[in-house]
Formats: sequence, structure tokens, C-alpha cells
Amino acid sequence: MIRITRRIEFSAAHLYNNPKLSPEENRRIFGKCNNPHGHGHNYTLEVTVAGEPDPVTGMVLDLKELKEILQREIIERMDHRFLNYEVPELAGQIPTTENVAQLIWKLLEPKITRGKLDRVRLYESPDLFVDCTRNGAA
Repeated sequence: MIRITRRIEFSAAHLYNNPKLSPEENRRIFGKCNNPHGHGHNYTLEVTVAGEPDPVTGMVLDLKELKEILQREIIERMDHRFLNYEVPELAGQIPTTENVAQLIWKLLEPKITRGKLDRVRLYESPDLFVDCTRNGAA
């Protein structure tokens, strides 16, 4: 089994707020992340695909195809967006790094036709990331 990983970056804003909680509870639980104007991150996304290399090409999948999928499914959908309001798939969710990583998994898995999606790692900052794996995907 071979695993190949591609990394991309995108910038987005978000706000943590649960409408079922009072404004005080939201501020207490989410702190600065509850700023009503939101706040932004420069996200780094690593997508790992696992499989056996094709005997003709020597590749698990065509990296150009993976780059195009990431551009279409992630960059065009999320880059320079306010995740709460501009990404319909996140409607009704708090766009935590965990929820965004799960969404990315759901968007990418059906598009990967050679090999299998093995891991989505989303960095919110250099020292904070979430892993979503085949066994942990929703």
C-alpha cells in the first residue's frame, strides 16, 4: 500500500456561535472565536490517498487530477469565504476545524476514483490540526 499526499492552502473566516445558547454562554464557551464579525485563518489542507501504483503509469492516481479536484471542491468553495454564511454545506453547523475537515472528507471521497481517500488533515494554525480518516469519517 502506497500513500500519497497533496497539500493546499486556503484562507477563510468563521464564527463559533450556537443559537441554542445564550450570548453569555457562547462568549464563555467560545471566547474570541465568538466575535460576531468572525475571525480568519490561513488553513493548510493535506489530502492523502492510498492504493497500489498502476502498473502502466507507476502512480496511485494522477496528481494533476487530484489538484483539479482540490481546486474545484475546496478552493473554489472555501477560499476567501465566510464559512458560516457562504458554504451551504456548513449551514446550521458551527464551522469548527473538526466540522470543516469532515465536510472536506465528504466532498472529496466520491471524487477520488483511483486509490481511496485515506486521510484529510486540516491545519487551522501551525500548531493545531485535525485528522479525519477512513475509520473516523462521518
